[in-house]
Amino acid sequence: MTKFIVTFMLATVTLLSGCTRGDALPPEAVTDNSVISSLAVRLPVIQCSELSSVDITSIGGAGSVITSAGVAEQSSGSVCIVEGTLAPEIGFKVQLPLTSWTQRYMQLGCGGLCGRVGLMAGASDGCMAVDNNNFVLASSDMGHKGGSGDFGHDPQKRIDFAYRAMHLTSVVAKALINEFYGQDTQFSYFNGCSDGGREALMEAQRFPDDFDGIIAGAPAMNFSVQNSFHHGWLALSNRGKDGNAILHAEKMPLLHQAALDLCDEIDGLKDDLIQDPRECHFDPKMIQCEQGQATDNCLTEEEVKAAAKIYAGPHDAQTGKALALGAPMPGSELSWPGVFVPQAGSEDIFSKRVAEEALRGVIYAENPEHFQLSDLRFTEAEFNKVRELYGLYSAVDPDLNAFNAQGGKLILWHGWSDPHISPVNSIAYYEAVEKLMGKRVTDNFMKFYLFPGMYHCSGGDGPYQFDLTTAIMRWVEQGMAPDEIIASQSSEPIHFNAAGAPEAQTGDEDNITNNETAIDRSRPVYPYPNIAFYKGTGSINSARNFESKRGVYGPDSYDWVGAEYYQPGKTLTCEVTDNKLTCSPSTDK
Repeated sequence: MTKFIVTFMLATVTLLSGCTRGDALPPEAVTDNSVISSLAVRLPVIQCSELSSVDITSIGGAGSVITSAGVAEQSSGSVCIVEGTLAPEIGFKVQLPLTSWTQRYMQLGCGGLCGRVGLMAGASDGCMAVDNNNFVLASSDMGHKGGSGDFGHDPQKRIDFAYRAMHLTSVVAKALINEFYGQDTQFSYFNGCSDGGREALMEAQRFPDDFDGIIAGAPAMNFSVQNSFHHGWLALSNRGKDGNAILHAEKMPLLHQAALDLCDEIDGLKDDLIQDPRECHFDPKMIQCEQGQATDNCLTEEEVKAAAKIYAGPHDAQTGKALALGAPMPGSELSWPGVFVPQAGSEDIFSKRVAEEALRGVIYAENPEHFQLSDLRFTEAEFNKVRELYGLYSAVDPDLNAFNAQGGKLILWHGWSDPHISPVNSIAYYEAVEKLMGKRVTDNFMKFYLFPGMYHCSGGDGPYQFDLTTAIMRWVEQGMAPDEIIASQSSEPIHFNAAGAPEAQTGDEDNITNNETAIDRSRPVYPYPNIAFYKGTGSINSARNFESKRGVYGPDSYDWVGAEYYQPGKTLTCEVTDNKLTCSPSTDK
């Protein structure tokens, strides 16, 4: 092979590969780069274009091929972009830095029903290792093109979406790394949210040797339930007899404020956030209109009933059994528009679309014909139809012993105001892991964070910008477990100088500003079950004025029809025989 010609004096250049304080991070969030392993930059040993001839059939089987390999210029430097297909139709993309690779690999998950490839690292606000292309990045479309559920008509694509695509993507990416740089990666990470969070947990459960560190955000771990009973219930609960929506976006601030008025100060602080919505027993009937009252500042009886059903979550009307884990929480109302409450001037809602797509092509073992969301029955009998492939798609096995044994570290996180996936799913999973493996062992390799006021994967009423990439790197590479995460909230990015200090700082430590932007609020988030409590003095918008205390949680109830899946032995491994899925309990880890 032709050697890659470079104009650098040395083939290795040492760079600090940590994450310095960057966009939207306050002084409290400064990352000390000295605690991140300082690995030498490795330069390519071949031309980018030569990667197009790499044979990947041993990885994905006959028909697997590199389709393109070329150099692209980015603001942070030149990269080699490789795209390809793993048979039958797993599309993947790998981005390899030409001059800045510090021997680390990060694989990124996708969202929804996937069907596209993206290379945007979430939960990495202010991370210079990401911003400066110090990682090789890779991702896949999980085996199909487009966001519909039509891929489920092909049994092999079901397996690819469930778990095969993400694993093979890691294998092919690492092979390309070795080919391009002449060496293997030193540290490998997975970072995903939503379905990407499901993929992250699936990696820890099924392929414990693939990654050293895993970040799993708002995971769709209960995939089969999430995209059937959960989203289906939300969509239908807000539909009137005439087929039109009952609650609309303009009523959400009213509903949200009523929840805050009741529950904001449960933690002793009025800050427009509900620290633990499980402690909030909000009844929307509290703001129901009086007879003859104008409806601008209250809810009609029909609106109250719709909101109550949304908070209650799906259940069997005959048995009373819950058909999903959790529901949208009090305090999350501003996140509902566009999900199951239509935006102004539109009746289109995500919950209806995703539930119909998943139920028509993915959830059931035998796809129904001409399925409409109104055909879904909220009964235990209907849930039993979902059970057949539950263990294929879902990632709720709490047995992470193999991942822990190889030194893996896992950060699980969720926003309290997530309208797509109830944070109760993540709470139940974390507690299942702790119950199985013990608190001491669990604390050694897994941390769980809940962000008050945060929506699904990004955005929110509370601080939602944070850097978990630094946290996982410090933990994996230096053994420094993350005791707190500083989350911030700002209208625009804050700019920092080369030393990591805010430019033109006013001197008011509780109102961090520079000549362009200001942080509106910062708040520490501590490993579950601890909560950030106000010390009693200083600005409530500054993280430095809070401390960690154990939350006063009410008793949790996970009495739902799928509770037995949160234990080992429920995972399925499948293959295709005569164009049909054949599944059996997984045994290898």
